[in-house]
Amino acid sequence: MSIHMIGIIGIITLNLIVLGMVIRWYRNKMLSQYHRFLNKTAEILGGKQMDTIYDESLDSAISEKLNRIIEISSMKKEVAEQERDIIKSLLSNISHQIRTPLANITLYAGLLKEELNESSSFRLADKIEKNAEKLEFFMKELLKSSYAEQKIISVNPKIIELDKIIKKSCQLVEMDAMKKNIHIRSESNDYKVFADPKWTEEVFENIIENAIKYSPNDTEVTITSVQYESFICVQIIDNGIGISEQEQGKVFQRFYRGTNVTDQQGFGIGLYLAREVLRKQQGYMKIKSKLNKGTTVEVFLSRRDL
Repeated sequence: MSIHMIGIIGIITLNLIVLGMVIRWYRNKMLSQYHRFLNKTAEILGGKQMDTIYDESLDSAISEKLNRIIEISSMKKEVAEQERDIIKSLLSNISHQIRTPLANITLYAGLLKEELNESSSFRLADKIEKNAEKLEFFMKELLKSSYAEQKIISVNPKIIELDKIIKKSCQLVEMDAMKKNIHIRSESNDYKVFADPKWTEEVFENIIENAIKYSPNDTEVTITSVQYESFICVQIIDNGIGISEQEQGKVFQRFYRGTNVTDQQGFGIGLYLAREVLRKQQGYMKIKSKLNKGTTVEVFLSRRDL
């Protein structure tokens, strides 16, 4: 082989080596940029704003764009939170404003029925009472459906007296219990739990309301509390129609209703809402039930600030 050919081969080989080194250097540079971009993205997802460097580099351009994304996202989040608070306040005010006149209409219709002797007038008063009760029911379900949106469930747990919450929840369903002559027996206790007062009251109201709704007349609903190391377990026990074993895992699903309660009013919101509230304040709930032998709902509330 001539010296000329050897020189050409040497030059080609050298060029290939240089080309390989350039490709490797460029690849490493791109990988480094990708890693920096991924790290910046991770920091942004964590809520950290990037330091902006005012130059003509690619890093500076990426940082500026990502910071802009953070600003827009923060603004939208703030607006969404404000709207959520407005909606929550509005729903609360509507509930308060409507419940009082509805309760009065029901009360006055009942008094009219007691005073009226003429059958036609009595029937009219009875219809007023029943329609007022229906309107109150649909209003409650509408509020529950709205609250069931997790973004509206904003809990602020603190150490509270459990007995006060349970008593207030019992008072809210007292009228429903009286209509079916169901006695609510609640044991007094001095337990304290870490929970949001208003939302926890909503939890117990929904559960006790269900216990009354699905129990026969002239029965009893019992509420007891058991203290454990980390939780207080509140048991709501009824003697109602019960839940089949196959359906017990589904009752916490949104809008789910058991096959044996289709003749009762409801939209399957109460237990779903209760579970979501408990989950947001480090609690949980369980159900034990047998068909036609009653149901026990166990609500576990944390004993300490976690």
